[in-house]
Amino acid sequence: MAKLRETIEGLEAILGDDAKKRAVISDELGAVRETYAQPRRSQITFDVGDLDIEDLIDDEELVVTMSAKGYIKTVSSDSFKLQGRGGRGVAGTKLKDEDYVQHIIHTTAHAYLLFFSTRGRVYRLKAHEIPMKERTARGTAVVNLLPLQPDEKIQAIIDTRDYETNKFLFFCTKNGQVKKTKFTEYDSSLRAGLIAINLKDTDELVRVIPTNGGDDILMLSKAGQAIRFAEDEVRAMGRAAAGVRGMKMRVGDEVVSCDVTRDDAAILIVTDGGYGKRTQLDKFNRQGRGGQGVRGIKINEKKGSVVAAFMVGIDDEIFVINSVGTVIRMEVREISSQGRDATGVKVMNVTGGQTVASVAPVLGTEDDDA
Repeated sequence: MAKLRETIEGLEAILGDDAKKRAVISDELGAVRETYAQPRRSQITFDVGDLDIEDLIDDEELVVTMSAKGYIKTVSSDSFKLQGRGGRGVAGTKLKDEDYVQHIIHTTAHAYLLFFSTRGRVYRLKAHEIPMKERTARGTAVVNLLPLQPDEKIQAIIDTRDYETNKFLFFCTKNGQVKKTKFTEYDSSLRAGLIAINLKDTDELVRVIPTNGGDDILMLSKAGQAIRFAEDEVRAMGRAAAGVRGMKMRVGDEVVSCDVTRDDAAILIVTDGGYGKRTQLDKFNRQGRGGQGVRGIKINEKKGSVVAAFMVGIDDEIFVINSVGTVIRMEVREISSQGRDATGVKVMNVTGGQTVASVAPVLGTEDDDA
């Protein structure tokens, strides 16, 4: 009984003193910890799951423009409204004196952009990696996005989503050289870029186009000459190859464009004087590569020299940009279909020493107001 009474008195003392209660609880919890403690079996981590950063970026249609001095930007395609032939357009880009828009690409945010330089290298960005600006903004210096050398500039840009969609890239140079290389050889995320083509002497890259290996190629020169030949006349070569002659150039002339022919298309030719025309492809007979070709458009001092040429369908639209950055968007059907010897019709009014600097196709037709 004495021991029981002692126990009762001890418990009553604990119940009557908060400090003693806390001490007992602490001692008992410590005993439980010593007896049953073990490392935590579960871990709390950040679950990234299958989320890709691009899942958070809308795959919207974009217009990518880059100036001759290397300022690049993306603008929503909705910023440009449809206008009639011969219009003056809307202000597209505010540029410094002697600068003008040189490249214009209509693409989507998730597409890859391959940048081919004057030194024969290729670099890659996603379209959404290029800062979006207002339509009239100058843009970001491309040297802040790509590791270009001081004497290197971007000469051609193409966009792609799937390197397997087309089998080859076909290269065309100012002096008439051509080369084709498997598209997959350029699928690289190397920050320093890849060798794209070996350019000789003072030659420069003019255009790069995706091909299927069995297409027909149409090349056009600044003086309006054109040559059509089978792509299979040019064998596949490595990235560092210089290529073979595609078109023989006359003194003072140079290649301005090349494109793959399409059965449902015509060739659109635009001069820096603001004139243009569509010509059906059956007017250009296939011949062996390396010749001087035939007349593709009749030019004179007023009409100017050929500045752009590419395939278009009757339902296509185009962007036309002049040397001060003004843009006009128009339907191809408004431009007359004419023969090879025709001079074309006015597609853009250029005054005060201005010229047409660049022309690019729009992907599809949108219901925009004029």
